[in-house]
Amino acid sequence: MPAATQISVEEYLKTVYRPDRDYVDGVVEERNFGEWDHSWIQGNLITFFHNRFRQTGITAVPEWRFQVSPTRFRIPDVTVIRGKSDDQILHKPPLLCVEILSPEDTVSRTNTRVQDYLRFGVPVVWVVDPREKTVWVYRPNAAVEEAQGSVRLDGTDIEVPFEEIFD
Repeated sequence: MPAATQISVEEYLKTVYRPDRDYVDGVVEERNFGEWDHSWIQGNLITFFHNRFRQTGITAVPEWRFQVSPTRFRIPDVTVIRGKSDDQILHKPPLLCVEILSPEDTVSRTNTRVQDYLRFGVPVVWVVDPREKTVWVYRPNAAVEEAQGSVRLDGTDIEVPFEEIFD
């Protein structure tokens, strides 16, 4: 396998990638997505939070780039924050990052992404498996949990039933 071409943060930020890509220590990494299950779940989660924004003040957006370290930029499938942001690139931890698995995703690559989020200060990460209709919940310094029937957004009263995610 050929070595990846190294580029600077500045070059990454001024280059348009379609679809957008992560940046990890000088290497631009493709992200897996684009299949129906992935898009359906992404849309369902964004719609769930959007429909409750006036009551909760919490919103969700797709594929919002954020800087998890000086040399790493990640683009979660869904990012959940309080309020709205004026930032084009997020530089502070959101409430939640959601990764939706695609068939090509590996455990090690997904775990690396999750650990980047947690080290950055994201309090909770959900990893959604469309095929198994499962949500795995990751928190700093805690065992991974499998949600059962619904999943709660830490620090809020918001609970997302599985039928809102998968149906």
